[in-house]
Amino acid sequence: MIHRTLIAGLVSLFLFMSLSAQADDANDEKAKKVANNAGCFTCHTLKHQDLKNGSKPIGPAWEDVALQYKSKPGAAEFLTRIVLEGSSPSASHWKSKAAGLAMPPNAVAISQAEARQLVYWILSH
Repeated sequence: MIHRTLIAGLVSLFLFMSLSAQADDANDEKAKKVANNAGCFTCHTLKHQDLKNGSKPIGPAWEDVALQYKSKPGAAEFLTRIVLEGSSPSASHWKSKAAGLAMPPNAVAISQAEARQLVYWILSH
């Protein structure tokens, strides 16, 4: 009896993990589509990468953004506001990692709901 219960539990766990992975893949694709449609990949990449010619990317990689902000209270709200309204060149803390001086406002390219969804997705990685 214990053997059957253990097997049933393991099968359930495997199915749950499989469905969770499929949901994560669907969320990844949805977020990437929103980012692509809004033009985010013009300046940002998903993963940190050093450019071959030694120059810096325009905007920080989202991997770096997640590392910088994911544990900070209010990060999602702050970053959503930055996406929509832009940032100040004098307040840039990405100078050593990005060539761009500031993020331009993007409210014309992405809705607040999409920006919030994208920010939560970025911070989840």
